[in-house]
Amino acid sequence: MKNNVITVMSKEFARFFGDKRMIALVFLPAVLIYVVYSFMGSAMTSLYMPDEDYTPTVYAVNMPESIAFMSRESGFSISNIESNQVASIKEQISIKEADLLIIFPVGFDSQVAAYDVQTATGPAPNVEVYYNSTVPNSSNSNYIMLALLDAYESALANKFDVNRSITDSDLVTLEDRSASFISMLMPMLLMLFLYSGCAGLAPESIAGEKERGTLATLLVTPLKRSELAAGKILSLCVLSFMSGIVTAVATILSLPNLMGGEAEGMIDTGIYGAGDYAALALIIVTTILLIVALISIISAFAKTVKEATTAVMPLMIIVMLVGVSGMLGSAPTNKLFYLIPLYSSVQCMSGIFSLDYSGLSIVISCVSSLVYALVGGFVLTRMFNSEKVMFSK
Repeated sequence: MKNNVITVMSKEFARFFGDKRMIALVFLPAVLIYVVYSFMGSAMTSLYMPDEDYTPTVYAVNMPESIAFMSRESGFSISNIESNQVASIKEQISIKEADLLIIFPVGFDSQVAAYDVQTATGPAPNVEVYYNSTVPNSSNSNYIMLALLDAYESALANKFDVNRSITDSDLVTLEDRSASFISMLMPMLLMLFLYSGCAGLAPESIAGEKERGTLATLLVTPLKRSELAAGKILSLCVLSFMSGIVTAVATILSLPNLMGGEAEGMIDTGIYGAGDYAALALIIVTTILLIVALISIISAFAKTVKEATTAVMPLMIIVMLVGVSGMLGSAPTNKLFYLIPLYSSVQCMSGIFSLDYSGLSIVISCVSSLVYALVGGFVLTRMFNSEKVMFSK
């Protein structure tokens, strides 16, 4: 039996590596992901980040000298205008030729000094700020100016300070920050990569050979149907594993580029050890076995590759929904949840990437996925034994 399974696997490998298009199916997505993510990071930086050396100009009406001083200290260039120029400046901001307009009421400082929240009968003095949210320099200028005004407002009735001499009150470690970011993103992406690799190979291997008639030739040989099913599933698992791992590595390497270079010093992709990667590899292998078994069963029902590709689409939706569950909070404490196929894989991946997982959860998930895959292999064997399924027109 062992030799027959290896023979089937060798046939699948020869078919795969002899077809340049199939090899491209494994490596091309990884290259595209790295290039696209890098391009997206650069594009987002240019679209949403302000220019580093840019000096924003603030057009101000009745700005008090105290606030003007704070604004200059923050890097603004202040241009005082009259009330009759407001409409013109608003138009310039609208057409992206000006950054910010701020309008103070006449005698702003005296109005603020005279205003008492407890006895006031009217509204507090109002400051109007206008900007263009589609222009990074304008949007960033608005954010800084609002922070200055908030600080000025607090200073008027300052009773205590918060973090006056502390430059960084966030005590999170680089390891925790990296693990939190990667664990939120990677499980969903990894599940999609694994599914894509399986979905790109399994229909061709099962429905494709069925459509061409080569599968019927195999079925009339002395080869046992269980050996054929095992050889198909194992070979597809190896090829899908290659596709998923190559794409996942490209994604991890491109994460700093995706963040437009802002990840330097903030995200460290080297925080995982050999044990973490070993646990992840076990989860990936057993998950691929399960996905391959499911897609192979669906493909065996189909008469053509096109029909099989269409039939596995609902499974992709399920994989996507399950993948999103990794973003919805901490992993379940009840170990019974790790018996749920695919969901347990996502939770284990999330735990591994966040560096917060237990060996028992990994074992339960791997064993359950392996059992489900074996059941799928048994079902596929029964389908290979069915002439109605295999020779239907």
